[in-house]
Amino acid sequence: MTKYTESTGAVDELETPHELTALDRCDACGAQAYIRVVVASGELLFCAHHGRKHEEKLSQIAHSWHDESSRLLADNR
Repeated sequence: MTKYTESTGAVDELETPHELTALDRCDACGAQAYIRVVVASGELLFCAHHGRKHEEKLSQIAHSWHDESSRLLADNR
């Protein structure tokens, strides 16, 4: 089950956004996106690397943070 965490820290399982696919690409480098961040001006998609790199600053303004990077470990099994 994909978990969608609001900026308040609450987990909302009723309105889970669509799962990120290989068609969703990182806004920073074009790699497959595993992290979706919703901010006031819209949606940002990041690969696991760039999501972690920008997490500290984005967490201050993010309305929600959807992280599927755990799939990277599951896909390699």
